[in-house]
Amino acid sequence: MPRPLRISPETPSKAALLTVPHPLPDRAPSDTDEGERLPPDASHLGPLVRYCTDVYAIAEMEVRKLLHDPAELLTRAIQPVLWLLVFGQVFASTHAIPTGDMAYVDFLAPGILAQSVLFVAIFYGISVIWERDLGIVHKFLVSPAPRTALVLGKGLSAAVRALSQGLIVYAVALFLGVAMDWAASAIFGVLALIVLGAAIFSTFSLIIACVVKTRERFMGIGQVLTMPLFFASNAIYPTAIMPDWLKAVAHVNPLTYQVDGLRALMLARGTSALGLPLDFSVLTGTLVLLVLCCGWIYPRIVT
Repeated sequence: MPRPLRISPETPSKAALLTVPHPLPDRAPSDTDEGERLPPDASHLGPLVRYCTDVYAIAEMEVRKLLHDPAELLTRAIQPVLWLLVFGQVFASTHAIPTGDMAYVDFLAPGILAQSVLFVAIFYGISVIWERDLGIVHKFLVSPAPRTALVLGKGLSAAVRALSQGLIVYAVALFLGVAMDWAASAIFGVLALIVLGAAIFSTFSLIIACVVKTRERFMGIGQVLTMPLFFASNAIYPTAIMPDWLKAVAHVNPLTYQVDGLRALMLARGTSALGLPLDFSVLTGTLVLLVLCCGWIYPRIVT
């Protein structure tokens, strides 16, 4: 018979062996190991970097929605094409609108680009109403991201849509023989004006959505505001031929300053009637004011 196994106090039992911790590694864990085990943490970053990260996260999320439905860009491109090919050609042949030495189609092209930005951005607020109904806004509001970062991120995503419209307007303008300015500084200036304009009108749209809170009311108000903003500007005719009361309205309309800047930077012989520093200053100041107002009123959409 086999002899029974004697367990001495010095001999560890099987249960004891199972509870013995694993030996420590021969080396201390490196920063690479920590990065592999832990998710990235932005708490050590500065406030400005964290704010920009929040804005980018919201903008990137909205752009991914656009990539899932690229047909929307093509349908929105029909309107500026019709304005340039039909309206522009007809009024250019009648010589009814004085534009000086500049051809009317050249004068009109920057205005139609600004119009495309306006029409893309002004109905952007309806997405917030959809998100409210789906419960997405509630998740945004409980996140640590500042409210203004949420608003600004959505405004920048609207700018991506507007930039795609800019490419279409540029292509049609080249087809019509519009003399364009291809200097790098002019191109970057046009891009900056498109981004500013889209962010302004999309933020304004978000404010309207937070106030009316229903899709039906929002669509009605959006359609009412679009035409006055467009026609009370210098997009299709110069402010010099406007009556005095309409000139006063045009000078408080952000679209006027966007069109003025686009006309100076987009065209080879373009000039600014108001001055580029004033155009950029008014647009930037308007955007800051609207973002602050929208950040304050944004939580009210869920009440």
